[in-house]
Amino acid sequence: MIAPNEVGVDLSDRFRFGENWWSFLKTLDDDRIAEAERSLTTMLGRPSLGGLTFLDVGCGSGLFSLAAMRLGAAKVHSFDFDPVSVACAESLRERFFTGTSRWSIDRGSATDAAYVTSLGTWDIVYSWGVLHHTGAMWNAIASVTGAVAPGGTLFISIYNDQGPLSRFWTLVKRLYNTGIAGRTALTAVFVPVFVLRGFARDTVERRNPLHRYREYRKTRGMSMLHDWRDWLGGYPFEVAKPEEIFEFLKARGFALDRLKTCGGGLGCNEFVFRRASS
Repeated sequence: MIAPNEVGVDLSDRFRFGENWWSFLKTLDDDRIAEAERSLTTMLGRPSLGGLTFLDVGCGSGLFSLAAMRLGAAKVHSFDFDPVSVACAESLRERFFTGTSRWSIDRGSATDAAYVTSLGTWDIVYSWGVLHHTGAMWNAIASVTGAVAPGGTLFISIYNDQGPLSRFWTLVKRLYNTGIAGRTALTAVFVPVFVLRGFARDTVERRNPLHRYREYRKTRGMSMLHDWRDWLGGYPFEVAKPEEIFEFLKARGFALDRLKTCGGGLGCNEFVFRRASS
């Protein structure tokens, strides 16, 4: 297994997603895994993945590849551009499915059409919060559509377009990745803002402020601290309106099955599309 300090790959000014995921795995427990499974079954509208193949595009921590395996997927393939994310997935496979031939892991990019084509087609292609970080979002979306088998499912999430506010966050993310000074300054500014904003909302709604931190793991099994870090540093960064995603995929033979929006605010809109069977 590759440890983060052994990778030695220059990721330029990109956010080091893999290092954040490596840290997240220290918090992983059975409850988080169960929540990841629940989020998959809920959005996909099926109680299991038995007999289905599952392609995890930009696997990050590897948590959702693990969830697919535990839900009975016949075959899972995980890949990520970040070598530390690849190592994260490998660590989960080693921990939960040692010696399995059902789960393969590789380093690759969603924007590498030749690589994606080489993987063939899959019953479920999953890419949550990834394609907008490639630096070529529309090319990446187009690339992964080809990996969906006829009649198969594409489950993606893309950052919501908030116009000028999205451009502001793009500047924040670029500054965050300029070095330790940028990271330290922006963390010092925005983390208290996030905390105080949540406290104010809880006060108005008369909720225990600690409740949001305890319950955050029910958001796909995620960690609030790691999601804050991902939000501040997640660069490259692109956004789209829901209707833009809908039209782009409709033109490629996909019909919208399920949609979960972030209510017009910060965060991702989730889409489940079905590819035409012919």
